[in-house]
Amino acid sequence: MTHARTTGAPAYSVVIPTIGRDCLADCLRALAAATTGHPPEEVVVVDDRPEPAGPLPVQTAGVLLDRVRTLRSGGRGPAAARNTGWRTLTTPWTVFLDDDVQVLPDWSDRLAEDLAQASADTGGTQGRLSVPLPEDRRPTDWERGTAGLADAAWATADMAYRTSALIHVHGFDERFRRAFREDADLALRVLDAGWSLHRGRRVTRHPVRDADQWASVRAQRGNADDALMQYLHGPGWWDRARAPRGRLPRHAAVTALAFAAPVLALTGRRRAASAAAVLWALGTTEFALARILPGPRTAAEVTTMAATSVAIPPLAVRHWLTGLVRHRGAAPLSAEPLGAAPPAAAPLRSPT
Repeated sequence: MTHARTTGAPAYSVVIPTIGRDCLADCLRALAAATTGHPPEEVVVVDDRPEPAGPLPVQTAGVLLDRVRTLRSGGRGPAAARNTGWRTLTTPWTVFLDDDVQVLPDWSDRLAEDLAQASADTGGTQGRLSVPLPEDRRPTDWERGTAGLADAAWATADMAYRTSALIHVHGFDERFRRAFREDADLALRVLDAGWSLHRGRRVTRHPVRDADQWASVRAQRGNADDALMQYLHGPGWWDRARAPRGRLPRHAAVTALAFAAPVLALTGRRRAASAAAVLWALGTTEFALARILPGPRTAAEVTTMAATSVAIPPLAVRHWLTGLVRHRGAAPLSAEPLGAAPPAAAPLRSPT
C-alpha cells in the first residue's frame, strides 16, 4: 500500500516496547489512523516478555501492517527493548512510543513539522502528553501521579531522537531495568554530548492505566534508580532533568523516627521514645493527608492512602539504600563518535 508523504519532512521509524498489555492494540490502532500524511518507514514492536504467551495484536496496525516488524528482547526492561529496536533502523529519526499511549489524529502532520523544523544540532523533540482525568470527581492519588507526565521532560511515551544522536551516546543505559529514569538519563547524556532538545507541537494521549491499591508501594522501587542517577549525573541531576525531588528526605526522617522509638524504649528512655513515636505519627499523618485531601475521599481511597502511607516511607528508604549499594562505582556511558557527531559548537538547550 502506498502512503502520501509530507513534502520536506525527514523519514522516521517508530519503536514501541511492550510486555504484551492489551493497550498495545489501541496504541497501534491510533498510530495507523494518524499516519496517512507522514507515515513511518517502519514500526518496530519489541516484545519484552520473558516468555511470550501468545502473539501480539499487531494486526490492529491496519494500513501500517506491511511496515510492522516484531523483535524480542528477553524481558530485560524497556531500556534494553528500545535499544533492540532502534539499533536495527536506518532512518534519520527514531520515534519512541509507549504501548499505553494513543497518538491523536493529526499526530503525523505535527510530527512532520517538528522534524522539519529541527536544526542541525537538535538531538530530540518531545511530544506533548495529554492525560485525561475524570470529569465527575476528583482524581485519585494514582491518577494525579499519571497526570504529572504532562509536565515531564523528555518522557519516552512520545519522544523522537535523531538516530545519529542515539548512536553517539550509545542509546539507553540498560542498567535501568524499569520504566523509570531511563529516559531522563538518556536525555542528560544527549545534552552533555552537545545536542539540544526541544518540545514539539504534536500531542499524544496517555490514559491512566488500571492499578491495584498497592501500585504506589511497588513504585518505590524507583528510588533505587534515583540512586543510580546520582552516581551517573551527580547530586544536581534533579534540576537538570526537571524532575520533582519527591519526599525522600521526609521519608528518611519518618523512618528514622519509627526505628528510634522502640530502641529508645528498650534502653529505658521512655520520654524520648514517646516523643519519637508522636513525631512518627504526625509525619505519617501529614503524608496521608497530603494524598487524601486532593482526592475523591471515598472510603476505599482513604483506606488505601492510610495503609500505604505507613508502608511507603521505609520502603522508599530501603530501595534508595539498596540502589546506593548495588550501583556504587557506576559511571555514565561514554559518548564516542560511533556515528555522526553533533556540531562542535552546538549550544546546550533544554526543552522549551
